[in-house]
Amino acid sequence: MFVPLFLAAVGAAPSIVRAQQPSHAGTGPGTFEIVGKSGVSAQQLFLGNDQKVYIIDKAQNNEAQVGGHPAWATEYDLATNQYRAMDVTTNTFCAGGSVLGDGRWLIVGGNQPVTTGGNTTAAGGPDPYKDADGGNSIRYITPCTDGTCNYSYDSMPDRRWYPTLETLADGSIIMIGGNMYGGYVNNQGNNNPTFEFYPSRGAPQNLTILFTTLPANLYPLTWLLPSNKLLIQTNWGTELFDPVTFQEDTLPDVPHAVRTYPASAATAMLPLTPANNYTATMIFCGGSDLQPDQWTAGLDMTQVPAQASCVTITPDVDRTWHDDDDLPVGRTMSNFILLPDQTLFLCNGANMGTAGYGTDSWTKGDSYADIPVLTPLIYDPSKPAGSRFVSDGLEASTVPRMYHSTATLLPDGSVFVAGSSPHPDVVIENTEYPTEYRVERFYPWYYQKTRPAPQGLPTTLSYGGDMFNVTMTAADLNQDGATALEQTTVVVIRTGYATHAINFGQRMLQLENTYTLNSDGSAVLHVSQMPPNAAMFPPGPAWVFVVVNGVPSIGKQVMIGNGKIGTQPQLAASVLPQKSVPAGTTIPTNTTTSHDNQEGAAVRTAGHVNGGVIFAVIAATVLAALTAL
Repeated sequence: MFVPLFLAAVGAAPSIVRAQQPSHAGTGPGTFEIVGKSGVSAQQLFLGNDQKVYIIDKAQNNEAQVGGHPAWATEYDLATNQYRAMDVTTNTFCAGGSVLGDGRWLIVGGNQPVTTGGNTTAAGGPDPYKDADGGNSIRYITPCTDGTCNYSYDSMPDRRWYPTLETLADGSIIMIGGNMYGGYVNNQGNNNPTFEFYPSRGAPQNLTILFTTLPANLYPLTWLLPSNKLLIQTNWGTELFDPVTFQEDTLPDVPHAVRTYPASAATAMLPLTPANNYTATMIFCGGSDLQPDQWTAGLDMTQVPAQASCVTITPDVDRTWHDDDDLPVGRTMSNFILLPDQTLFLCNGANMGTAGYGTDSWTKGDSYADIPVLTPLIYDPSKPAGSRFVSDGLEASTVPRMYHSTATLLPDGSVFVAGSSPHPDVVIENTEYPTEYRVERFYPWYYQKTRPAPQGLPTTLSYGGDMFNVTMTAADLNQDGATALEQTTVVVIRTGYATHAINFGQRMLQLENTYTLNSDGSAVLHVSQMPPNAAMFPPGPAWVFVVVNGVPSIGKQVMIGNGKIGTQPQLAASVLPQKSVPAGTTIPTNTTTSHDNQEGAAVRTAGHVNGGVIFAVIAATVLAALTAL
């Protein structure tokens, strides 16, 4: 019998876990370190728990072997940097993925069975990879720590290659678009312009935007918004889609560049915080300025410059696009990774060309892109316009990562970076951009700082309901009392399913908190549950971090919601206690924290500080704003 992840804990008193310090030493702030080999090229990956990353490739001649044939999936151990080969029986080439509300990770769609060179397997012909057709295939897995879990299988009625998956407010998944038999870009005869759900709610339904945005409309960029609408952006087109009524509401075209595959901009939802009333803003950086007819015009794609423009949209409150800071150089195929300090790490990609590969005479060893961008960036949405991107103090990677590269946040706050294989089959030698098995970690500025070690973190979070308390020692607060507490946040992060410059389902939400400062310098954080709106952060596993002056604790896995697929219980939000400090304590105001941990603040002296946050009022304000749309 299938037992959902964390289900045994749901409904019981939250169990308590003790945060730790990083077990991996690292190589210094702003640096990359090659730590291991992935066994299969990391075309897709996701963080399954605090010990394992699950890596998925297409069927090809990888070094990892399983069942008498090359593997195209591994389970990577974060402690040992070794992998376990896993047998996925269907071809996962260019599948999509996300996590269900019960904790299972879903991997959907893929390619026909192939033989060497990526050629379709002929009936009765050589079959060295032993891969079954993945076009209608659904695979799912509940991650484990003991090396015993394996993929299970289901199917769907329509073929999907390059589909998008997004988890919904009830913990089910909507599967959108793709095509039937692959190709560099889509076309009318190959298009799958439909959506459907898992678990199934019936036959696939047409989606108009997928008829009108050919050919660059694969992996349509999609986010569930707090309004329970979906923002869908594909090729130049943009819309709001209601997954309940199936109504489509056209928005203005994205400016400056195509952002979807194969233009492959870096994209993310910015952190949802009390300061922005939990309003969702999406950012799109890079891509390609190509019109629909140019994708099939026989251009030398390696000579098409990647774009540097960045734009944002906040569709629940503003239907217009806004320019943001440009990238220092144009990029395609880069990944935005949300960090616990509420900045975004940008890595991977190329300065020229697009995603994809082929046998055209102009390719760079099969690759449709050239000039890898090795220097990462940090984007800080809290900074003034013109200063949001920085590269100071960030070391360049030594590993070019372009098509089929990936990245994800790890529980210790480092970033796992892997993949790159712009070839129809594995190519290791005599090529500019070989198939990559090297795994890197990137260490942000905070990595080697002493981490706060909060006690009392729960293993489940509900939508509304009673607050919980987290205890902090004076050492956790750097002996800095109220000054540190004013810069202490509790954030929840879903790291997402990474493939093709997208991390499906990645999002961050900051919980409300107040505090009681004790006379010995220790403190108790009073922390809210999730906002009582499952569309803000869909149910399923996530990670909670306590962040002091930008330095995060080790993330702890939590189950958001009740661990089941279905309408989530939504409880009234509790009112947090007022902030409380010993009489005569100096309290900072307007405190700011920079990434070198230098602070500036005005101060005031207070006895009992009336700084309590009435969470129910904020929640009501958000809901009222959405109702007025």
